[in-house]
Amino acid sequence: MSVATRPRVGFAGVGWIGRNRMDAVRPLVDVAGICDPAVEGAIADFDELLERDLDAIVIATPSALHAEQAVQALDRGLAVFCQKPLGRTEDETRRVVEAARAADRLLAVDLSYRSTEAMRRVREVVQAGELGDVFAADLVFHNAYGPDKSWFYDANLSGGGCVIDLGIHLVDLALWTLDLDGFERVEGAVVGAPVEHYAVAQLDHVRIGCSWNLHAGRDCALEAHFHGTDAGAALRNVDGSFYDFRAEVYRGRDIHVLAEPPDDWGGRAIRDWAEKVEAGAGFDQGAERLIEVARTIDRIYGRA
Repeated sequence: MSVATRPRVGFAGVGWIGRNRMDAVRPLVDVAGICDPAVEGAIADFDELLERDLDAIVIATPSALHAEQAVQALDRGLAVFCQKPLGRTEDETRRVVEAARAADRLLAVDLSYRSTEAMRRVREVVQAGELGDVFAADLVFHNAYGPDKSWFYDANLSGGGCVIDLGIHLVDLALWTLDLDGFERVEGAVVGAPVEHYAVAQLDHVRIGCSWNLHAGRDCALEAHFHGTDAGAALRNVDGSFYDFRAEVYRGRDIHVLAEPPDDWGGRAIRDWAEKVEAGAGFDQGAERLIEVARTIDRIYGRA
């Protein structure tokens, strides 16, 4: 693909999140095909979508399909942007990352909270050493309700409950912010069946908690606190919002605001991916961290 040519992108799955991401990236790409059996006029078969003249594909289908569809696309030489989780297990995730490496194609997963200005600013101060030695971190993601699709509640289709749905963001943010290769000690406890609706885990010096249907008096509680010897820093959602975030640094009783709403971050990750695809970017070594995220999720579930 010439760098002067807009990427021709296929979209697999255009439910709420898929359509949102398609709308966000549409100014940067040519929509060359849509696959969704629930959408009138769209392609019903993923293999048929792959027969189109494509440079890349965006996957927003149910979780059980992600790994197989991503590998199929990568094997055809297409760049891939996938909704989380990339795979239901470490093995599935590793297979996709290895396929991307073998094909030398760009692979990205929509772990979208990295893209908020607030989280980026928190990571900047952590990486700059402004907190001193970070000796503890606490991250939570609690929802007042759970998913509205039945497949989320079938572990064979989803890979699990709130941990793989929400906790995956927390594991990713901890590894990314602290620039860790992984965790030595992982101890998890999950509550609920057939998939968990509440979970906590201790990952070395990082503690995470997540839930569906928690009675928290608001739609969502999403926070990431990093405690250092010289200062602390945090991302916090504002008034229960899924979209508005504030970043702060704490020194004793003093609070310094790093970032606050508004911030149009929802499509930032896919736009960044599309720009790299247009520039001809190949495999990104940062995709290796996706394997460690999946491995940690497996260990929280006790299936590593």
